[in-house]
Amino acid sequence: MKLYLISGEDSGDMHGANLVKALRSKLSDLDVRGVGGDRLLAEGMETVAHVRDINFMGFAEVVQHLGTIRKLFRTVEADIEAWKPDVVVLVDYPGFNLRMAAFIKKLGIPVVYYISPQVWAWKKNRVKKIRRFVDKMLVILPFEANFYEKEGVEADFVGHPLLDEIGEVKRNKPGKPTIALLPGSRKQEIQRLLPAMRDLPTRFPDFRFVIAGAPSQTEEFYHNLLPPDSPIELKMNQTYALLREADYAVVASGTATLETALFQVPEVVIYRGSGLSVWLAKRLVKVPYISLVNLIMDRKLVTELIQRDCTPGRITQELQLMMQPAERETMLNGYEELRIKLGDAGASENAAQSILKLIE
Repeated sequence: MKLYLISGEDSGDMHGANLVKALRSKLSDLDVRGVGGDRLLAEGMETVAHVRDINFMGFAEVVQHLGTIRKLFRTVEADIEAWKPDVVVLVDYPGFNLRMAAFIKKLGIPVVYYISPQVWAWKKNRVKKIRRFVDKMLVILPFEANFYEKEGVEADFVGHPLLDEIGEVKRNKPGKPTIALLPGSRKQEIQRLLPAMRDLPTRFPDFRFVIAGAPSQTEEFYHNLLPPDSPIELKMNQTYALLREADYAVVASGTATLETALFQVPEVVIYRGSGLSVWLAKRLVKVPYISLVNLIMDRKLVTELIQRDCTPGRITQELQLMMQPAERETMLNGYEELRIKLGDAGASENAAQSILKLIE
């Protein structure tokens, strides 16, 4: 079978790689090509572009890089048309992938969308495109299947792939208490968020601070954002190992908020975007929270510090609050509820079965 897969960021690369692994266990002749990162490369995918070159954040940043995105779109279009895959799997990355779905559908190739765009939060008009151009939605949040059913879209709830990726959580406690810093994976968000974190060691001298370095960035990039004598450590591509050690975490809004919760680490969520991006988001986004943890729980479990609230002082206050035994226990109990809401493990296996059933 010839599978074409398109992911546009590190989390999509991870989930795409696990899906390919699950498919390969069932298909000895699986041939994979597309857009991905190091994890998909390790699973044997031949890439036409790497996620590090296309991973842009926010409205304004996307506009600034429209030339790069358009060039990639033309490259991928030509590649799909020439390669003639049996199925195309689109992983998240909606601005690019939904437009690509329309092109693929014209070629008569089945289109599977794995990890839904957050159309229930904003840009609900995208549901019309999904209904027209996507043959099967594979959703990972429990409320998404009901949402799509009401919209007349065929969708399978496969479970959340992070449950497979993380597995059973085993804590690894170093001698000194640790605060993990997860400033995101995209250059723009790291450049905006890391400055709000880099002075924290002076406020918590008894703690060890460690940055989770994204695989799509370089060590030099992080060191250039820190003072020369900074005591903050950097662990590249070891986020899960770090979360096993961490007592607390400061986390960029995104998939990492859910990962941190599943590792049972009390966290404060932070976000800073360009002025234009935030202005537009306030007018378009229809949900009260930005973190996956709060969205899934449908209540405020973790604090979200957005824009002007994302300061060293406010982060310090929230960390101090989380260190109170009652606050810590409340958050950890909420994390247990969250895990139950996400259902059972086996998302990659379930997604693979859905794809095979579609193309039989």
